[in-house]
Amino acid sequence: MPLLLLAAPACQTAPDEHADTLVNLATVQSGPRVQADELNGAIARAPQNTALLAKRATLRLAAGQPRAALTDVAAALAIDDTDGSLYFLQARAYRALGRLNEALAAARQAAEHGFGGPELPLLVGETHLAARNYPAALDNLDRTLRLDPDQPAALFYKGLAYAATADTSTAVQYLQDALARDPREPEILHQLAFLLNAWRIPAEAARYAAQGMRLDTTSGLLCYDYGRQLELQGRPDSALWYYRRALALDTTVYRADYRLGLAAAKAKQPKAVIQHLGRAIRRNARLPEARAFLAEAYEAQNRLPEALDQYRRLVAENPGNAHWTYKVWKTNGLVQASLPDSLRTAPRYYYRRPVAPRRPAPIAPLPTRAPQAD
Repeated sequence: MPLLLLAAPACQTAPDEHADTLVNLATVQSGPRVQADELNGAIARAPQNTALLAKRATLRLAAGQPRAALTDVAAALAIDDTDGSLYFLQARAYRALGRLNEALAAARQAAEHGFGGPELPLLVGETHLAARNYPAALDNLDRTLRLDPDQPAALFYKGLAYAATADTSTAVQYLQDALARDPREPEILHQLAFLLNAWRIPAEAARYAAQGMRLDTTSGLLCYDYGRQLELQGRPDSALWYYRRALALDTTVYRADYRLGLAAAKAKQPKAVIQHLGRAIRRNARLPEARAFLAEAYEAQNRLPEALDQYRRLVAENPGNAHWTYKVWKTNGLVQASLPDSLRTAPRYYYRRPVAPRRPAPIAPLPTRAPQAD
């Protein structure tokens, strides 16, 4: 009987087994934006809680929503305008929006209301750096390092400040110090590789660029850095591959467009010149020789109005240059000649063919006279 009782459940029909349903990770929402939204209910229940407003503002900043963060900070300051950390949060939001003067004003308010720590002078120094006020930037970054000597961000920004003032050797030293404290930061490696390439030390630049590409396989800037060192070491074909790869990863790497455009100009490929240099000039109008090559490529493709526009810009950038002035005169004549009369900005001058001179009439023969006798 015990055996029969044990066997009975096994003889019953087994329940249907359903396959486990896997969660589609692409539909799972997480991150600071979702975390910020999760605070909505708590803030609705306690609208006077400045800590909750500050936390949501911090999460919105991390989620790339600085305007929403400013709204939360303003609401918190309306409740308590003596909290220095709220002003610091406001300064961060203004900095994220590129409103540099307002960021500096909010940072001063944070200091006046007792907010301390190295984060404040670091933010002020980086904001001055963005405003190209390099002495003020270095002063605040030094203050940061006095509070936290091992702060890699302060060393990094000091390196950028010295690079902007053309003190490349000091810039490289500070960037290397920053890398020693944060060896897995791709942006530091990019700046080191970029400066060493500009300083014509491609072998060292290659080491930093390769290390950076191992850490960040999606960085177009590091691909450009690696390609540039290849070009400087006499391997132009390999360099062009990395420039194309850089643009495939990030279309804003205009220096890769510039190098590809120069190579296309050398190879007499006007279509590629227009594609790459046209895009590069939109991001940096002062690239050496770029506008001249672009204008000539437009002319070679018989795109005369666009060539004329570039030639006129060259004259504006190089006043008194006889070559570009002649190009404007010549191209403008060709453009005007191709337009119908109703669209001309200059009158058409017609010239009549001069009347051919009349041929002189042939001389009539002298009449014959019979000889007369004496």
